[in-house]
Amino acid sequence: MDNYLDLLKLVLPQFLVEHFDLIRSRKEKEVLHLYFEERNTPPQEHSSKLLVSKGFHKEVTIQDFPLRGNTVYLHVRRRRWIDKDTGQLVQRDWNLVAQGTRLTTEFAAFLKEISRYEGI
Repeated sequence: MDNYLDLLKLVLPQFLVEHFDLIRSRKEKEVLHLYFEERNTPPQEHSSKLLVSKGFHKEVTIQDFPLRGNTVYLHVRRRRWIDKDTGQLVQRDWNLVAQGTRLTTEFAAFLKEISRYEGI
């Protein structure tokens, strides 16, 4: 393995490691909390637009698989952008990411959970 990101991809959903930054972690007894923020990389399908980051959606908390006997909670904040020309809100469509790919059950379940909060 080249670096810690390769190791994280074995423990966490790969797309989470690729599109989000781990900004903090906290351990309370037998519970591990991992906090992620989506990187400021606008969605590929909007690459022709001038987008400005406008913060994050409300945090979503998802229980993940246990690690070494610890319950794991992923706290995820998805980013949103504003199209500078139209004023339209832009966000990554996680359903689009999943189309045409072969997903693990874990990845599909995570996407399903995160897409439930699309309107927040």
